[in-house]
Amino acid sequence: MNTDLIIHGQAIQGEAPVFSVINPANEAVLAKVAGASMAQVNQAIDSAAEAFKLWKNTTDDSVNELFLKIAADIRAAKDEIAKLITLEQGKTLPMAQFEVEAGAGWIEYLTSLEIPVETIADPSGKTIKVYNRPLGVVASVTPWNWPFMIAVWHIFPALKTKNCVVNKPSEYTPLSTIKLVEIINRHVPQGVCNIVLGKGNIGQALTEHPAVNKVAFTGSTRTGQSILSHSVTSLKSVVLELGGNDAGIVLEDADIDAAAEKIFGSAFLNAGQTCAALKRLYVHESIYDVLTAKLAAIADAQVVGDGMDAQVSFGPVQNKMQYEKVKALIADAAAQGGQIMTASKRLPESGYYIAPTIIANVQEGIAVVDEEQFGPVLPVLKFSTVDEVLQRSNATEFGLGGSVWSKNLERAEQIAGRMETGTVWINSHSDLSPAAAFGGWKMSGLGYSFGLDGLLLFTHKQAVHITP
Repeated sequence: MNTDLIIHGQAIQGEAPVFSVINPANEAVLAKVAGASMAQVNQAIDSAAEAFKLWKNTTDDSVNELFLKIAADIRAAKDEIAKLITLEQGKTLPMAQFEVEAGAGWIEYLTSLEIPVETIADPSGKTIKVYNRPLGVVASVTPWNWPFMIAVWHIFPALKTKNCVVNKPSEYTPLSTIKLVEIINRHVPQGVCNIVLGKGNIGQALTEHPAVNKVAFTGSTRTGQSILSHSVTSLKSVVLELGGNDAGIVLEDADIDAAAEKIFGSAFLNAGQTCAALKRLYVHESIYDVLTAKLAAIADAQVVGDGMDAQVSFGPVQNKMQYEKVKALIADAAAQGGQIMTASKRLPESGYYIAPTIIANVQEGIAVVDEEQFGPVLPVLKFSTVDEVLQRSNATEFGLGGSVWSKNLERAEQIAGRMETGTVWINSHSDLSPAAAFGGWKMSGLGYSFGLDGLLLFTHKQAVHITP
């Protein structure tokens, strides 16, 4: 497997100290990676800036043709890429295959979007044309939970709008992103898409560089705040997709059997390591006991183990730090009276395994409810009235996503309109669409991804006034 940087279309060994990529299923060293030096970060940015001089003039049709070729190459390498994802990230192989296939489909969808030119007939008799021009160099910093998919979400809107990119993947999961950038470089000119490797200091050097015109970041709120603060000196654009603590509200008329399966799937998607996963479940008191028991039964039926094993339905937490955090949250909840509804499982001795855990009889004020767990645990809270549950669910610094579960769609939509989140789902959760803008309110982010709105955030406006 390749562990090189890719700068100006060439595979280059890093000049900085080596770090290890760990397989979370068994804690074995999967690969040794030499990080980028600061000089190599500068080299990648310089390469992107030089390539931009020509890439910005590429026709829309040419870009779309390249995207379709890249998507085809991704599909041809799906098994190889999915294996890399499972080995470095831990998710099951079918989930990794879904990630690759969804990434290819996302790229293809972007070819259907057109960058608009608005024409305005001014009362004075002149014509005004408003163009969306590319920015220049985009720095992309991507996380470890969906390493391939989120890289697609960052890189391809930037390329579609004629920008050039330098990506820095998480040091925990760089391998599948390297493969993605390899494939891209088969089709685009040298310097259009680069990748540098390393830890947080490399990401910081990349995002703070004065020649970077935009930063796309997905990760923690604290790091996002740091990126935003450092963008002030150069007034660079930023799009930040940050943490979430999504609430689901289950009304008394919900279809309990159908809801239980969907709620479990969305809360424990990728072992709960998804920004927009359902992380707090509020259930009406009349159905609380029945739904909680059903969720626990679904959790107990999961087979926990190495994602490469075809019998396994639930993989490990990705890294030791997150594993220890989630274990501590579960222990704290139990110590404060929370009821662990799921049975104890025998788990592999090595690897970062936590069985999916349902915790009942908890309230706000404890960490597992108030904080983003980002792991395989779901607290279930009881409520009596809609006004009460909205006040409780909105009382958080986060505002990424939320959901309402009910057979009465009109009532559910009214409740959705009172939730303080960028996305609300009705009778589902965390199923994203490339056509709809996605972004967080409050401390969950800044700006939007996806759809035409998200795409145009990779451009700036230029108004051309034409007087006859």
